[in-house]
Amino acid sequence: MINPVPPAFIFILGAFLVPFLKGRPKQAYLLLLPLLGFIDLFLLTMGIEWEIRFLSYDLVLLNVDRLSLTMGIIFISVGLLAILYSLRVKENGQHVAALLYMGSSLGVVFSGDYFSLFFFWEIMAVASAFIIWYRKEKPSLDAGFRYLLMHIIGGGALLTGIILKVVSTGTIAVEPLTAGLASTLILVGFGLNAAFLPLHTWLPDAYPEATVTGSIFLSVFTTKTGVYALARSFSGNELVAYMGGAMALFGVIYALLQNDTRRLISYHIISQVGYMAAGIGVGTALSINGGVAHLANNLLYKTLLFMGMGSVIHMTGKRRLTELGGLAGKMPITCITCVIASLSISGAPGFNGFVSKGMLLSSMAESGRPLLEWMLRLASVGTFLSFTKLCYFTFFSKNDRIQAREAPLNMTLPMVTIALLCLLTGIYPGLLFSILPHAPAGYHAYTPSHIIGVLQLFLWAGSVFILARGAFSPHSWIILDFDYFYRRGFQWVGGFFTGPLNEWRLRIQSWSSSGVNHLALLSRNPLGLLEMTADGKLRAYDENFYRKPMGLGVLLAILLLFLYSLIYLISS
Repeated sequence: MINPVPPAFIFILGAFLVPFLKGRPKQAYLLLLPLLGFIDLFLLTMGIEWEIRFLSYDLVLLNVDRLSLTMGIIFISVGLLAILYSLRVKENGQHVAALLYMGSSLGVVFSGDYFSLFFFWEIMAVASAFIIWYRKEKPSLDAGFRYLLMHIIGGGALLTGIILKVVSTGTIAVEPLTAGLASTLILVGFGLNAAFLPLHTWLPDAYPEATVTGSIFLSVFTTKTGVYALARSFSGNELVAYMGGAMALFGVIYALLQNDTRRLISYHIISQVGYMAAGIGVGTALSINGGVAHLANNLLYKTLLFMGMGSVIHMTGKRRLTELGGLAGKMPITCITCVIASLSISGAPGFNGFVSKGMLLSSMAESGRPLLEWMLRLASVGTFLSFTKLCYFTFFSKNDRIQAREAPLNMTLPMVTIALLCLLTGIYPGLLFSILPHAPAGYHAYTPSHIIGVLQLFLWAGSVFILARGAFSPHSWIILDFDYFYRRGFQWVGGFFTGPLNEWRLRIQSWSSSGVNHLALLSRNPLGLLEMTADGKLRAYDENFYRKPMGLGVLLAILLLFLYSLIYLISS
């Protein structure tokens, strides 16, 4: 019998063999790794394995239950399609970073203790930063450093929280957390990866600056591992629920204001993760199912959107809506798959987003949270408007100057595959229900009220877009986000360090240097203290000038003996 290993090992160890392969063998090897990952998943049994004793603690590298197994299936499935899309990439470094990123994400998913989780969490942060840097342009290098800085801060909060938890409870097991400083710091660490407001700015800053294929990998793993960690430790947390609602609204508002195609999609990652966080925060079986189902669906249609826009950028060299248009006839497969992805993310009937959004909205209504329900409904309106804008100005608006042709097969094949999966899981939601953490008993996706409500929403939002199309036209404005305040704050801190603080340092250094010089002079000529000038300076030592008669020395000795005798007589 073949013993399974932690799926993370297959990708992390496999990454180091990539530089030794070339051409077709390398491509075959890259596709083989996720296939081996699937085989490994099917060999796993429920429970805890790969338990290692370390420093009096039990490290669990393989904790298998329905939630971790669901996440493993989703990650490896979408990772396989992302690898297929990136087969034409020649730089070995990109493939190594992507495999390390994918493997460390799986390591987080199957970790049963917080120390193992943190170890894989940090590998994930570093590997994803390299994916951003591999574009090798100044904007991507700057964005990568900002990205890494934010994740170092989040990792520091997470590690501090873990240490405080271990000190207070004596256990490192991944488990639901309650109120307290340790839980708060762990929530900050998880929340930063999940793009909680206002910690989200790294996402729309970095994702659009990665390589075409790098953006696809980035859209799959970081935020979704954050959601998974929230499900493990903060299910049923009211703060997480309403943070999710705020993220859903904030993301669509900022997406509507974007001109850069990938930045528009990046802001929608924040919005879509908001839906998931809301479901996790409500904490009922239906809401958690809805959050996990939405995560699975999001990985499909959001990956497809990044693939579609990546193909457009690859074939045209343009990424802004003001530069695009007229591509429907030139790139028909890309156009059709992007429209399917847009209808899926908007939650149109017959597409997978309709199913998971319906689960989430039903769970909000059942749990008595009408405000949260309407926050998600309003976000759905903004989602439909955002992707109507994206598809119209990319594919259907008039642009006779643009030249393009359809993307190569290795790009279109995974796009078509994901588009079919969006339709399949939308038409047959039972396929999705079969992998959810809880059995979705009593829930029916296609109720008349749900279908009619969504169609009314689409009709209303579509009418708004048609009547006010000019208001949604792409522009070249600079849209400020919370990072404006971060940067202003860092500029102030930098100015303080280079200005007043540096001036104080120079003054202290001058005073200390002057004091050292005075002490050096006194050590050579202590009598010079008696001849200090009015401005507090010592005379420079001159052996001829300061040569004193022997009588002065005798006089000083007599005075010293007199004072000593006087003190002795008084004390006796």
